Amino acid sequence: MSSRLPPEPPRVGATLAGLRQARALSLDELSRQAGVSKSMLSQIERNQANPTVAVVWRLANALGVTMAELLSGDKPETPSIVTVPAHSTPAMRSPDGSCELRILGPIELAGQFEWYHLTVQPGGALASEPHEPGSREHLTVLSGSLTVEAGDSRAELAEGETARYAVDQPHAIRNPGDSPALGLLVVLHPA
Repeated sequence: MSSRLPPEPPRVGATLAGLRQARALSLDELSRQAGVSKSMLSQIERNQANPTVAVVWRLANALGVTMAELLSGDKPETPSIVTVPAHSTPAMRSPDGSCELRILGPIELAGQFEWYHLTVQPGGALASEPHEPGSREHLTVLSGSLTVEAGDSRAELAEGETARYAVDQPHAIRNPGDSPALGLLVVLHPA
């Protein structure tokens, strides 16, 4: 009897991505822990590259699994609760540094539903071009005060207040106060 090899090597991309996400690791963090380049990790997760035995060994050790688990091609079960450490929450800053958006929503929902913790320094503004037709934002002020502009409309928000507005037009969030303002910003894109 001859044993036949499978037609292609195991695809570990989904398994690797699932294990990395279950441990709340960014590509950068796993790259450092495993000693494997970020670009290689990204290619493996997208099934654009198959790792060598040495790379599988490094990744398995960094993730705390066996090589067989990583090579199985099975997507690991999602845990009931996934926590994301504060240092792993990605953030974006406005070009002038006056606004920071910490990305709270999961990456797989980007483009449908986005959730941010917003910090706007005194006098700062987060101005945006129109999003796709039907898009809306929901802004709740956690501390300080913020002004929302959407098209020709304008609203002043105090702590605890929420504004809901169309963002398929130019829009901006401004801090008219003397201290930093904090808010939660949700962006809903049309289905």
